[in-house]
Amino acid sequence: MKSPIIALSLILLSLLSSGAQQTGLTGTENGADKRLTNEVVTIGKGEKTVSPATGSPTPVPVEKTPLSLPGSTPMTFRKIVATELLLHVVKPEGWTASGKLPCLISFFGGGWVNGTPSHSIEWARWAAEHGIVGVAPDYRTRSRHNSQPEDSVSDARAAVRWVQEHAAELGVDPSRIICAGGSAGGHVAAWTAIPTKGPGVDDPGAPSPLPVALILFNPVTDTKDSGYGGTKRFGGSAERALACSVPDQMPAKMPPTIIFHAKADKTVPFKNSTDFHDKLVAAGNRCELVSFEGLGHSYYSAKYGAEGASAKVTTKQEMEKFLVNLGLIKPPATTPAAANSPQRL
Repeated sequence: MKSPIIALSLILLSLLSSGAQQTGLTGTENGADKRLTNEVVTIGKGEKTVSPATGSPTPVPVEKTPLSLPGSTPMTFRKIVATELLLHVVKPEGWTASGKLPCLISFFGGGWVNGTPSHSIEWARWAAEHGIVGVAPDYRTRSRHNSQPEDSVSDARAAVRWVQEHAAELGVDPSRIICAGGSAGGHVAAWTAIPTKGPGVDDPGAPSPLPVALILFNPVTDTKDSGYGGTKRFGGSAERALACSVPDQMPAKMPPTIIFHAKADKTVPFKNSTDFHDKLVAAGNRCELVSFEGLGHSYYSAKYGAEGASAKVTTKQEMEKFLVNLGLIKPPATTPAAANSPQRL
């Protein structure tokens, strides 16, 4: 049996140890530590960062793949080994399977690394509000699937082909597909309009017919070192970066295109879109470039407050005019005054 003195000593040691552990927990969770910036050291499934407090790798939460999204119907469009890719269909009021409506397919952004259809479903809903079918497909990203940009391109092309193959079921006219996307989503959307073999090893081939129009928000187009991504995003391979670059791989004939881009974008340089616009126009294509002053990447997001909200209203108005002019949606009952005055090319 332990003496009272030894027992008391053990109790004191236990309390001291517990207090030290509790202090350590508090120290790593306080405001000062939360303000420290993590440095990304590995990317892939379970992307990791180095904690400045401990120097140890810690996992970054990976976005969950949505299995359903409000107001839409999920459908599987592609299976690759254990990966099942879904697209989310939003139907307009009064939809019928015999409607043969135009369809807007909207791809999310995220640098081919992040993002899910939860970020692009709003444009599918916008399409349904304008009397056409809206679709928000998933595609492989590095954070969720340990994939490469070429895989993202391959999946986007597969999504459009699937919609065309199931047009009768979806009430869609396969010859009136509009492809839209922001940032890297703009990149994969543009690739759906390129008829040649895609850069992915499992490329399904181009949609047939090709999309009738493109709507691109601060899009990645040039993927070489002169644009976004460059060799560092393609395993150090300049050849892969070139093979994925839209301006370098697209044909002379491209669908009518409208591009939205903010001039202060530090992620995807505004010059990429002016160069892309100029190349399209020089080849005789219809291309409009709508620009915004004083805003950056994802220019219509909430982080830009009232200016971003105003830019979003203008974007929707310009999209309406573009699609009405192409005969793809009906003119709105009323046309509100422009929220601001973007510059156009």
